[in-house]
Amino acid sequence: MQHLSEKKMTNRSRTEAIMLQFAEESGLTNPGKSPKRYLWTDAFAVCNFLGLYLETEEARYKELALALVAQVHRVLGCYAENDPREGRISGLSEEEGRKHPTAGGLRIGKPLPERGKEMPYDAQTEWDRDGQYFHYLTKWMHALSRVTQVTGDPVYNRWAIELAQSVHAKFTYFDESIHRKRLVWKMSVDLSRTLVPSMGQHDALDAWIVYSELQAVARTAASDGPWPDLHTQIEEAGKISELNSMLTDDPLGLGGLLSDVCLCLQVRPEAKELVHRILQSATEGMRLYGEGENRLDYPAEYRLAFRELGLAIGLKALESAAPLVAEEPLFRSVRRYDVLAGEIIRFWTEKAHQQNSVWLEHKEINSVMLATALSPEGYHALKTGE
Repeated sequence: MQHLSEKKMTNRSRTEAIMLQFAEESGLTNPGKSPKRYLWTDAFAVCNFLGLYLETEEARYKELALALVAQVHRVLGCYAENDPREGRISGLSEEEGRKHPTAGGLRIGKPLPERGKEMPYDAQTEWDRDGQYFHYLTKWMHALSRVTQVTGDPVYNRWAIELAQSVHAKFTYFDESIHRKRLVWKMSVDLSRTLVPSMGQHDALDAWIVYSELQAVARTAASDGPWPDLHTQIEEAGKISELNSMLTDDPLGLGGLLSDVCLCLQVRPEAKELVHRILQSATEGMRLYGEGENRLDYPAEYRLAFRELGLAIGLKALESAAPLVAEEPLFRSVRRYDVLAGEIIRFWTEKAHQQNSVWLEHKEINSVMLATALSPEGYHALKTGE
């Protein structure tokens, strides 16, 4: 059996190889290649580079994280080349936009332009159309805050808070039928209209946790001016999260819930009742997932790697959270699924399983999330000063 430290070194080596290849192929380190930016993937990538910097103490990984943040803000903070509109989506001048790059949110990075006002809705095509996703934006807030936590530079957490304030106001609306606020799933690039009105199942929960993270970091980060406050947004996100059941048997959603447990324990350790409810949903969801079609026995071409890897990342998060949640009775119920993380990672690490069209179609997101599953500390291990 491979020694634990040897396994960690092997995982780090694999993570380094994956992330350096990603930097080259996505146009981050190759000046001759047009940047290919996608907000979800890039959020995980920033955390991976930070994790490598912390583990190796090699400055190049911190530099790659900062370069990626700058490139995301430059590319996804502006209208796409296939959009007739030009400039920053926030409407700010170039000078002001550099100071406040997240003020108008950030594009998803999808290949097709957003759906026009008069165009009929088509669910299948909508997946390939640009716009802004709330759950991608909260991932980017987390990535920006992690930069501040690792480097000590408060500007990144400030940008994350400005992003939270900007998009929370646009994505929330008052639903007269229930007399409460709700969140929409997808908005236009300039945040002027709703593209998909349904609410993401865990979007508000993710927001409550991430907003709490940003607020905790703001209290401890050195700054030359007053910090914006997120107490109103935190309260609203908490109330909105009560509207949806957390239960899911989707592996990516389950992984997200388990990651939320890990993050919540670090930023809101007093929220024991919420952690218990999340674990209840995760335990039942894992049971349903296990009783469903045995997807892990399917050939690679019939599986979506990034969804499975999301589950592996969540299981790894729960493993690292063990000292913080050992007294929780449901913890052991979920931990019995830990073996799945290793199975998923081993399967997708094999080169033979990365040669099919399904993997290659989602190569960047698959590769980066594989790297996160191999070395999850950059994503999960927070430093909030508390």
